[in-house]
Amino acid sequence: MKKTLLILGLIAVVAGQMRASVILIPMDENSQRNHLKAYGITYWVLSKGVEAYWLLNYKGGSFAFVHTPEFEKECKTRDVSYQVISESQFAAIENEILNPEVNMDKIKLEKAPKIAVYTPDQNERGEVIQPWDDAVTLVLTYAEIPYDVVYDTEVLQGKLAEYDWLHLHHEDFTGMFGKFYANYSGQPWYRQHVKMMEDLARQNGFDKVSQLKLAVAKRIREFVVGGGFMFAMCSATDTYDIALAAQGTDICATPFDGDPMDPSFQSKLDFSQTFAFQNFSVITDPMVYEHSNIDNSEVTGRKVTPEQDYFTLFDFSAKWDPVPSMLTQSHTRTVKGFMGQATAFNRKFIKSSVLIMGENKPAGEARYIHNAYGQGFFTFYGGHDPEDYRHYVGDPPTELQLHPNSPGFRLILNNILFPAAKKKHQKT
Repeated sequence: MKKTLLILGLIAVVAGQMRASVILIPMDENSQRNHLKAYGITYWVLSKGVEAYWLLNYKGGSFAFVHTPEFEKECKTRDVSYQVISESQFAAIENEILNPEVNMDKIKLEKAPKIAVYTPDQNERGEVIQPWDDAVTLVLTYAEIPYDVVYDTEVLQGKLAEYDWLHLHHEDFTGMFGKFYANYSGQPWYRQHVKMMEDLARQNGFDKVSQLKLAVAKRIREFVVGGGFMFAMCSATDTYDIALAAQGTDICATPFDGDPMDPSFQSKLDFSQTFAFQNFSVITDPMVYEHSNIDNSEVTGRKVTPEQDYFTLFDFSAKWDPVPSMLTQSHTRTVKGFMGQATAFNRKFIKSSVLIMGENKPAGEARYIHNAYGQGFFTFYGGHDPEDYRHYVGDPPTELQLHPNSPGFRLILNNILFPAAKKKHQKT
């Protein structure tokens, strides 16, 4: 009798395992060992031609896909927490999510987006000359998500058409070389950077770096209008819009381009050309490490101590506002702030059409904004490195193995997976 019961028990276990057909990757605070690599697993599954699901607001924005021994092995290899559940258990989760009274939704992810990172990467001798790192390339590498590097020549040649998603980081589209003149103009890396950019401008048929950068900014705008996804951080946010607004006038002081700027440049700014910002003033003084008053910085009067520097993510309706819901998935609604050349966006200079997804309300600043533009989208994220509060030139890169559950880095990876969503969910 005992032997028969044992055999029946083993049969039940085996039958249960045979029915277990879904891998669930929970993304809440207590269940997931490595939030960042969980995005990499989901991207990897999509790259295999297998669809996945993003369960918005379910256990921190969990992921689910068909169970195979290969997928389970990869979760173990990357140390990502997962559960193998039966189809009936997943159906019960779906029923819970689709209940109209709960703020959850199920989003189908169809195809791994092809990613480009806009960075000079190396000079003509193969040397990396920028003394800082890029939070996005750091987290893409850590999460094991592949990307290609493009820069000005590739953009002007139309290479962006090959990609779904473009990232811009610590870049200066104004032609002012990052406003590093006051503190670093005597440093070899700065002189090398200026020479490389001036050579690059001439190679592409421009007399000035500012002209080259404007042409690149316009090509990026064409990419977005045509349906591309553009994600920018740090100085690539405000300088991008400054360059677009300033087309047709010279905002560069003599140390940057060899001739005086237009004294009436401010009145000639055209804010109809910009993505996110309007009515701002450009800071042209080469001795001031700031591009404009868009950035709510120490230069423009920001008074936020490190202890008070947090921003809150808005809680959107997953069923009615799937785009911002995807972009704000996190295991916490409060994110520790971090500084950069463009740290935060003064709310009074943000266009009314732009969606604010994260803000420090007492400081009157937005940290994370998004909007549709043409057929595509853009997201601007203030700050340089989510796990390095004040990242200085020359500081070593952040070791992400020490921060596998970083909510600040999760926001970056939300944007990576967003283009994979079924097209009907990408409408705002």
